[in-house]
Amino acid sequence: MKRKEPPKSHYKMDMELDRLSSLPCHIIEQILQHLPMKEAVRTSVLSTKWRYRSSTLGHLVFDHQCVSARNQITFVNIVDHVLLLHTGPIDMFKLSNRDFFATSDIDRWILYLTRSSVKEFVLEIWKGARFTMPSGLFSLKELTHLELFNCLLKPPSTFKGFRNSKSLDIQHVTVAQDVFENLIVSCPLLERLTLMNFDGFTDLNIDAPNLQFFDVGGAFEDVNFVNALNLTVVAIALYDHVPNHQRRSPRNSGNLLKFFAQVFCSDTSEFSILIYSHVSHQYLAAGVSGMLPRPCRDLNYLSIRINFSDWEEVLTAVFLLRSSPALQELEILVLPEEEPAAGRTKFSISNRPFAQLQLVRIISTSNTQPEVDFIEFLLSNSPVLEKMTVKPASINCGWELVKKLLRFKRVSANAEIIYLEP
Repeated sequence: MKRKEPPKSHYKMDMELDRLSSLPCHIIEQILQHLPMKEAVRTSVLSTKWRYRSSTLGHLVFDHQCVSARNQITFVNIVDHVLLLHTGPIDMFKLSNRDFFATSDIDRWILYLTRSSVKEFVLEIWKGARFTMPSGLFSLKELTHLELFNCLLKPPSTFKGFRNSKSLDIQHVTVAQDVFENLIVSCPLLERLTLMNFDGFTDLNIDAPNLQFFDVGGAFEDVNFVNALNLTVVAIALYDHVPNHQRRSPRNSGNLLKFFAQVFCSDTSEFSILIYSHVSHQYLAAGVSGMLPRPCRDLNYLSIRINFSDWEEVLTAVFLLRSSPALQELEILVLPEEEPAAGRTKFSISNRPFAQLQLVRIISTSNTQPEVDFIEFLLSNSPVLEKMTVKPASINCGWELVKKLLRFKRVSANAEIIYLEP
């Protein structure tokens, strides 16, 4: 009697399962790390070798992909279930679900994490009031990266800092002035610091000897680098809405000028890149005399947002350009104008051409007269310019802008103008 062979489809499936089972353990771990938590847990049915692999994951990410609309399992139940079955160390814990309101369950989860040497902790609260971080967070002494969104920080008096932390990213946070300063100074290895939309303090006193990257956006009055000799990249965004009860003066432009003098003109700071964007130039414009006390000799990249209907902002941009003799790359993002400026704008740089400027990008121009004059100003004062890329805000002003660009004199014989469709 002839033996009946199994269907080819079943045979093929068995072969695939055998291949999965024969994978080395480190390959299985890498596969699981790249899967959403829900899918990683489901791999336990593939074979005996995969059954408990998801319970040993070192990177735990709980986001919207954890919850399925087809069942009644809640987000809290999923996190509880994974942590209950988990064995081994947890290197990274991330909680970010836009549909999740902060609850006391977070306190329990953080308490669980204090038993493991967590290296990275990310908590993003997208709904509800700012979540008061439990004291357990400040017991995670092995942290190298901390990222918080929509939280309130009140560390206990026994908190000695995150001594191993190299990266802090805190956005939409409330923290007192003294707490902020103690937090920074108690992270001696800090290399990257991101601060966005914060309240509770208005002075940024930065004492971080290893700091290399500084990204800040919010309403503040003063920036003071006590010790930041390794700083190489800065992104700055200033918003002019410091609450009246926190404001010491109507406008503290002198302090921001001091900031630029500290950062750009230090003999010990070697800036290779500066990203300067989203800036409310009025902070700088008051009392601008034309240049910083000393030129920014190491600044080679500059990105600015300008409202060309505000003459003070335009002057501030020129002020920064004049103070940057090593500038090689310039990006200008044109802000929408509330009331377009009338008349022509005359620029003068007192025989100081932009001797090293090679690349210019101008984004979202509306073909207003001040914007066109500024473009002409750059073309006529950049002797080594190689490429200027211009992208209008809409197609309506495109053809007229092209005709003007073709007429402008270029002091650089190699200058190429590239027009991009909006």
